[in-house]
Amino acid sequence: MCKGGTSWSPGAVAFREATAEWGLDAMAVTGLRLSAVDDDGDGWPDLHVRSTTSAVDDFGDGGARYHWLLRNDGQGAFRDETEASGVMASRVGDGGRPGQVWAFADVDNDGDLDLVTGLPDTTSAWADTTELMLNEGDGTFTLGPAGSDFQDDGVDSPAGVSFVDIDRDGLVDVWITQYADSTGYPAQDQLYVNRGGGVFEKATNDAGLKTKSWNSIDDINQGLGHTYAWSALACDVNGDGDQELLSASYGRSPNHFWLANGDGTFTNRSVESGYAYDDRVDWSDNESARCWCYLHRDDVGCAEVPDPAITCREDADAFRWNNDYDRELFRLGGNSGTTVCADVDNDGAMDLLTTEIVHWDVGSSSDPSELLFNDGESSVTFDRPGNEATGLTREHQVTDWNDGDMTGAVFDFDNDGLPDVLVGSSDYEGAQALLWHNLDGRSFETVPVEEGIDHNRSHGVAVADFDRDGDLDVVLGHSSGRCDTDCYDTFNVRYFENVTGEDQGGAGNFLQLRLEGTTANRAAIGARVEVTAGGVTQTQEVGGGHGHYGIQHDLALHFGLGSDCEAEVTVRWPDGQLSTDSFTLGGGYRWHLTQGGDAEVDPGG
Repeated sequence: MCKGGTSWSPGAVAFREATAEWGLDAMAVTGLRLSAVDDDGDGWPDLHVRSTTSAVDDFGDGGARYHWLLRNDGQGAFRDETEASGVMASRVGDGGRPGQVWAFADVDNDGDLDLVTGLPDTTSAWADTTELMLNEGDGTFTLGPAGSDFQDDGVDSPAGVSFVDIDRDGLVDVWITQYADSTGYPAQDQLYVNRGGGVFEKATNDAGLKTKSWNSIDDINQGLGHTYAWSALACDVNGDGDQELLSASYGRSPNHFWLANGDGTFTNRSVESGYAYDDRVDWSDNESARCWCYLHRDDVGCAEVPDPAITCREDADAFRWNNDYDRELFRLGGNSGTTVCADVDNDGAMDLLTTEIVHWDVGSSSDPSELLFNDGESSVTFDRPGNEATGLTREHQVTDWNDGDMTGAVFDFDNDGLPDVLVGSSDYEGAQALLWHNLDGRSFETVPVEEGIDHNRSHGVAVADFDRDGDLDVVLGHSSGRCDTDCYDTFNVRYFENVTGEDQGGAGNFLQLRLEGTTANRAAIGARVEVTAGGVTQTQEVGGGHGHYGIQHDLALHFGLGSDCEAEVTVRWPDGQLSTDSFTLGGGYRWHLTQGGDAEVDPGG
């Protein structure tokens, strides 16, 4: 099945909308928490959509819907099996259960993907909690056993879930980050260790992950305080076989980066790594700060601050600036939505993409969405070359612009062997999905909306080869926030089919790899795969969920091969010995790789 190589170039169409064909319009599927996982094990990626509302579904005719488990029929359409699957069953009654935050893994190693579903607001009237749903292997889910600590130890507002085997014992553990506690202050992120039998035990303090309440500005500046988490991530950033834990934070509280020590414990390197916030600390172009200083020239730091470009009101409520508080390091950081882990420049070290909410009037101190490149050292430090250097720039149509970047993805849409960047921007006038094509690993070019993905108010992303034609498709959600101008008539999720290379004979050369562990956890969460072709080695990991309120892409890894038709593949399994297997595989197929076994072509597609 070897083909000529493909690579997108300006003027070529990369995606076309296929929402109606896949039945998403007819079912009126809405929401902005998206994931794409083959939850029924038939080889075809399914789609999971949740809204931001903590409410239960009414499955009657015309009833309000908030959760969708959509099975891929393998014929180019989704079918709604939410109710039949039992995935929203409640422990406390027959009326169903809310749950926005989803992540899948094979918790009990029985060959199918189970689900942790988080309830982001346990301070509400709902008696339900975060739950484990066990996959019965027949398309249905049942409630896991009672007794897991995340069910009853005060998980107030989970904002992200990542499965990770921290001790590499073959049982996946779960990292749950939290937005706030019942008082509205930032909360303690939590690690739960899998004790077998579907029961999880809290291990946060024993793992060295304890953070502090917001009582000391010095502690917060040093990344020692709790976060207003909006995202979770587990990724082996330094390549030593143990996955680091990350928590991206909203509300200008520092992002957390926890370096794995190799013994199930972690060291806080949030600030030292450069992940907590960037080094842009000049607040003198913040319009609110300029107004304050214009009216209070004798205040600390105000003497040389330029006059504002806006009209200043003199009442205290008009200011988004506290001159004592807002000059602190953590207040000069960002509002982070999602962090994605990927080897963007194919140097074997995992880099990060962070998405950020940025307002024009805050000025240059506000951290933008950008790439953080890994220096490759075991202690891990990230370099932020900036968007002007990488080409991840954008044009704003209005002066008082806002970037509402909350979700994003890194994937090779044109099969040229270089991962590309997608950012979902939402909630503000002119906000839209933004796609950049990777030119050489560290520089990018914009894919215009008429050639790429044309979607306003893009919030929520799922990436998979849904039609199994050898390239990656994208489903995006639609936020309903601040819909004064450019929202669509409906808030339906939208499907964008990848058509890159149609003028070159179809999708180019690729490999898709579905991994199955034996001594490692069966879903191979945390496995590290290197694919070498044409003198270039690409590196990916099998993810256990990440990002803003539960993003998860197909667990089958996808590699573009450019003009090459064969690749050398090395899999490092996340077991106690970090055992490896190597294969020589032909392009154009989806392969099933079993730990310690052979490679077999997966059926379908």
